[in-house]
Amino acid sequence: MIPHLYSVVLAGGSGTRFWPASRKSMPKQLLAIGPDPDCLIAATVRRIETLCPPDSTLIATGAHLLAATRRALAWLPDSSFLGEPVAKNTAPCIAWATWEVLARDPDAVIMVLPSDQHVGDPESFRRALTTAVETARGGVITTIGLEPTRPETGYGYIEAGGERGPGVRRVERFVEKPDRARAEQYLASGRHFWNSGMFFFRADAMASAVRRHLPDVAAALDAIARLPVGERARATASAFEAFPSVSIDYAVMEKADELAVVVASFGWSDLGSWETAWELADKDPRDNAAPPEAVLIEARGNLVRDLRSDGRRRVIALVGVEGLCVIETDDALLVLPREQAQDVRKVVEELQRRGSSERV
Repeated sequence: MIPHLYSVVLAGGSGTRFWPASRKSMPKQLLAIGPDPDCLIAATVRRIETLCPPDSTLIATGAHLLAATRRALAWLPDSSFLGEPVAKNTAPCIAWATWEVLARDPDAVIMVLPSDQHVGDPESFRRALTTAVETARGGVITTIGLEPTRPETGYGYIEAGGERGPGVRRVERFVEKPDRARAEQYLASGRHFWNSGMFFFRADAMASAVRRHLPDVAAALDAIARLPVGERARATASAFEAFPSVSIDYAVMEKADELAVVVASFGWSDLGSWETAWELADKDPRDNAAPPEAVLIEARGNLVRDLRSDGRRRVIALVGVEGLCVIETDDALLVLPREQAQDVRKVVEELQRRGSSERV
């Protein structure tokens, strides 16, 4: 365990990218869609248990997801769960969590982690986190940059400068998602790394940054902290209504005087679509990822998931097809080419247009 270390796991989400398995009330972090048998958020919390004990782990989620998230993380105490009353992006949420941690430990160092990512090499992951925590303890807000393995256009990048120490470099700037040509330049440069969305900082340093760059948010959180405990929930809900919807990257990170980045590689995936679920899954000799009862004849490169809750597996047969995702739940069946996996959002949009709220 690392003394004075707290983790804040961000667990929001709208449940669109993994429809029909994911819904507004069941976003992807609550699903077991990666190689791990646990749902993604449970795997995330288990992964950091040797660094940060349960009573120092906070889960920041939407108020409407609190019950489901508590069920997924039943071993955590009730004090671990923060129900965000209104989704206002990451800056207000992280600021709120920082004030909560400061009330418990003025000497705290916080690591902010996404709840819905896959890590193939947990030991390397924990080593990178330890390096980032120790760098942040010195007062510099720190992030993790992932060594790119392909010219990815779907991720933001971090441009790194000179070394600050072993495996740690200065952040020159954050870079938005590039086009293909620029992504290829980034891959070849050796200076650009995927933005992991992980942040590490001393709680007092983040509070100072929020006071400087989001003074209205800081003032509201100060006022809430002075209230009796029984009055804070209502005041928090009112404050969140007025908070700006802004990311921590834009509100704080890009304006900081100095940032550090730990360069790492630990088999990371953002699990952003059914395509990435197929990439990480065990496959047969024809690259199909399917349950044992599936019948696959002259089929190649398909993903088949039977996610019905009754436990009764029906036979799903694929004949002469290639590169499909076939996903079945209790009330829906999705079939689409793997290469169009991102287009599942269009299904959700169409269902919303039709008023089929029970399906999204």
